This record gives sequence, C-alpha cells and structure tokens, in this order.
Amino acid sequence: MGTSGAFSKSDRGDTNEIDLKKKDKECDEFSKYLLDRMRQLEEYNTRLKEETRKIESEKKFAESQKVKYEREVRRLRSEIERMKAPPLLVGTVIETLEGDKVLIKSSAGPHFVVNVSTFIKKGEIYPGAQVALNQQSLAVVNVLPSPKDPLVHGMEIIETPTVGYEDIGGLETQIEELRETVELPLVAPERFERIGIEPPKGVLLIGPPGCGKTLLAKAVARETNATFIRIVGSELVQKYIGEGARLVREIFLLAKEKAPSIIFIDEIDAIGAKRIDTGTSGDREVQRTLMQLLAEMDGFDPRGDVKLLAATNRHDILDPALLRPGRFDRIITVPVPTFDARVDILRIHTRKMQIAEDVSLERLAALTPDATGADLKAIVMEAGMFAVKYGRDKVEWRDFERAIDKVMNASSRPSLQPKDSSVMFA
Repeated sequence: MGTSGAFSKSDRGDTNEIDLKKKDKECDEFSKYLLDRMRQLEEYNTRLKEETRKIESEKKFAESQKVKYEREVRRLRSEIERMKAPPLLVGTVIETLEGDKVLIKSSAGPHFVVNVSTFIKKGEIYPGAQVALNQQSLAVVNVLPSPKDPLVHGMEIIETPTVGYEDIGGLETQIEELRETVELPLVAPERFERIGIEPPKGVLLIGPPGCGKTLLAKAVARETNATFIRIVGSELVQKYIGEGARLVREIFLLAKEKAPSIIFIDEIDAIGAKRIDTGTSGDREVQRTLMQLLAEMDGFDPRGDVKLLAATNRHDILDPALLRPGRFDRIITVPVPTFDARVDILRIHTRKMQIAEDVSLERLAALTPDATGADLKAIVMEAGMFAVKYGRDKVEWRDFERAIDKVMNASSRPSLQPKDSSVMFA
C-alpha cells in the first residue's frame, strides 16, 4: 500500500511538471504570435501611412491642377469674349482740343470730335497720330504705332559687313575724301561748328563698273557705328502712283529715328535720270519719286546725324537737280586702277593663297592694263581654280596666265560677244 502511494506522488509530480512545461510552451508560442501579429500590424500601419501621404500629395496635385485649369478656362473665356468684340475703327488725329476732346478723321472720311480714354496719356495724342476708335461712340481707346513699309525695315543692315578700308587697294585718296565727308561729321561735328562751315550734304561715287564704289560703301558701314541703310535705286520704282515717293519718305524717317545713320543708294541712275517732257506713266512715276528724293535731300540738316551716300556708273544721265550744290556737294570719282593700284589689289586678293615663287604680282599687273578691281579678283579666283583642277598645292604662274586669258579675253565670254544688230525683239 505504501509503495503504491509513493509511486502515485511521483507520477503526480511528473504530470504537474509536464503540464507546466506545456503551459510555458503555450505561453511562448502565444507571445511569439502576439509579437508577430504586432509586427504585422505595425507594417500594415506603416503602409497605411505611406498610402495616406501619397493620397494627400495626389490630392494637392489635383487641387493645383484644378486651379490651373480654372485659370485656363477663365483665360479662354476672356479670349472668346475678346474675339467676339466688334472691330475698332482706325482714325487720324487732326487737332487736340480742350479737355479730353480731340478732332479726328475716321477712315471713312468724315471728321468727328470725340472723347479720349483716361488710360491714354496726353503726350501720346498729337496731330497726325493714328488711333483706334470705338465702333459705337468713336472714342479713342488706343494709340497705334506709325505705319512703316516692311520693305523699308529690310533695307537696314543689321550685320556689319566684313569689308574694311584695309581690304580696298589703290583708292587711298578716295578713302580719305570719304572719311572726311561722311565719318568726320558724325564723330566730330564740333570741328565744323568751330570753323563755321557746313559739311557736304551728300556724297556721290561715280566710276566704271567693278572699280570699288559699293566696296567703299561697305567699308564705311563697318568703320562707323552708325546705322547703315542700303537701297538699290530700282527698289524705289513702284507700280502704283505715290508708292515710290512714300518709300523715300519712310526711308528718311527711319534714318532719323535710327540716327546716327548713313543712307546708301546704289545705282541711283535708276530713279535719278534726266527728266523729259514726253514719256509713259511709268516714267512720270519715276520722276515723282525723284522729286520726293530731292525734297528729302533739301529737308535734313547737313550737320545732323543722317548722311547720304550714292553710287552710279552712269553719272552722265543724272538729272542736273541732283548734281547741283546743296544736294550732292562732293562727287568722288573711282577710276580704273593704275599699275600701283592693281598691284595693291592683287596683293589683297592673294594674301591667303599659296603662291609659287615664280609668281610676280608686278608682272601680273603689267599684263592686265585695263582690268578693274572686279576683273583682278576674278583672275585670282580662276587661277586658284586651275590649281585645284590639276591637283597642285600652290598656284603657279601658268595658272595665272590661263586665268588672264579666260577673264580678259572677251571672245571667251559669251555675254560680251556682239549680237546681230538685225535681230529685233518684241
């Protein structure tokens, strides 16, 4: 009996120990479960926070886009309203009156006394100004810029030419006269005021074609800081009556606005030929343009910041009114280059070329007695082309001989061959 009781106590102890171990194990597993669950919840909470921040940023972006699109809608609506607004009339101010009244001439013709918008300053309204008028009340609502032909703005040279006085050979006397008559009044007008004389109003360059007249004008444009306005005489010959005169007037107006400036009229004989009693309507329109040019030449101050320069190779057909003192006061002749001038021109055109030692510029100048500057440039270019053609590294004397024969021999130039005088053209 005692032994069996002892075994029963030990068995109960073991059982209790096993139960305790089971409980501890279950507690550990439950703790692990709780920890794992807490970790999962924390991760889920972190993801929710990130999604919340993302949604908030998307909300802010959507709100900013909403504001942007609302602003765009308002702009488009205002643009639609503006496009639906009735057009404004164009008028010209005739006279400013007391108060906020002005006398205007509408584009239809009648004159009206109208009000001026309070948003327009008084200094902006002056006789001759173009204004925009309300269609119903004809009140002045805006001041328009003065109209200018786009052709006139295209005559202004924006890029400075690359030709300088050092690129012109054999015309030292002409360069000196040009500088003292065109440049000096612009850079040092006080010298003329101190002496008490007026500088020449206009300078006319005359001479055969290809002798450097346009080249001198380009050099003036580079050496001065003045605005250079280049015109070809034929550009002033227009189809309709008054268009050529209007172009001349606007050119001189542009020159005054861009002062200091130089107006260069190339081939002035296109509009400056002698006036004749008989002629077609086209001839009469050219004469109107010439008269406007004469009036403009008389109208600007010789000591002002506008200088006139012109060139022609037919000075014998120019109208005497152009050549009289007070218009073209200084006439500079650009002749066919002399021997020394031809040497200088050849030296300028060959300074960047690879020339053989047997080439003599003096001999070249002696073989081209009647050549102009343009002819000499063509000879140098043709000699270089012959050297390129035969694959040589330097230009040899035989290349220059071939070039002289090609350029100076008129029979090899089809454009200079005499035509049959019996052929008539309609």
